[in-house]
Amino acid sequence: MGDVVMSVPVLKALTEQHPDVKITVLSRPFLKPLFENIDNVKFFAANLENKHKGVMGLYRLFKELKKLEIDAIADIHNVLRSKILCFFFATSGIKHAIIDKGRVEKKALTKIKNKVFKQLKTTHERYSDVFRKLGFDVDLSNPKFPSKQNLTPEILKIIPSDHKKWIGIAPFAKHKAKMYPMDLMETVIKELDATNEYKILLFGGGNLEINALNKLEAKFNNTISVAGKINFMDEIRLISNIDCMVSMDSANAHLGAMQGVRVITIWGATHPFAGFAPFNQPNDYMLLPDLKKFPNIPCSIYGNKNCEGYDEVMRTIPPDKIIAKVKEIA
Repeated sequence: MGDVVMSVPVLKALTEQHPDVKITVLSRPFLKPLFENIDNVKFFAANLENKHKGVMGLYRLFKELKKLEIDAIADIHNVLRSKILCFFFATSGIKHAIIDKGRVEKKALTKIKNKVFKQLKTTHERYSDVFRKLGFDVDLSNPKFPSKQNLTPEILKIIPSDHKKWIGIAPFAKHKAKMYPMDLMETVIKELDATNEYKILLFGGGNLEINALNKLEAKFNNTISVAGKINFMDEIRLISNIDCMVSMDSANAHLGAMQGVRVITIWGATHPFAGFAPFNQPNDYMLLPDLKKFPNIPCSIYGNKNCEGYDEVMRTIPPDKIIAKVKEIA
């Protein structure tokens, strides 16, 4: 989901700078709320489990999309399915451009021997490059963010209005190598909760995460888990209203960043140099482990693998450092 969320600020910049361009985003149905409030952007849901499954399903999808009279295809995903779709459109004379994911330089960044440790092009710029290939210049240097969205009655039932600052905390990630140890995160929550200055809002999804966050909520007075209690659109609305988000290198970081929220990210086996840092966030909002002690970081681009002996890297980021950063920017 994070890859899709990262396209939002790019599409906003594109449509603002080229107001005559109409965009159709093709993705999975549950991601539609991400694009609800972008001018000239419509959403087309791909049913990849049934109607659009397999090569014949993709051909059926191509025939449906062709009715929209599309002039060009921007493939910002570059996987087998999108390549097949691009092939179908190419046979109809419709031009396309495909993202360069920089696989060679990313591999060099994660090598243990002869590592090439340098900042790579951000994913946001790689997305923008696809549109530039199609003739649409995109400038990301002066972004405009949406206003805070109105909170629905469903949200207000869970989070009563008060004068405390709202701190979002998303302690989970798809891979363990990107997750801050839960005992240390509980310390962060405990210290922030005890100040009585903040309302701590916990974000997550799936039964295991929901159960874990509910247990954390029960321990503290100013902490509320919203996991599993509101729909995705309301979650986006809620995040637009928080004062600060604390997240792993995961989708929640990008959900906050796309709305101009201050986002503190906690990094483990991955590193911002790979290009997946949240949009328009200062470098000092990105809290890194001790790279002198663990010089092989990044061990992975996506966090799906770790270097041998690096399981405890995130313990070199003390809770006090996270707490201090929250107090500094919230």
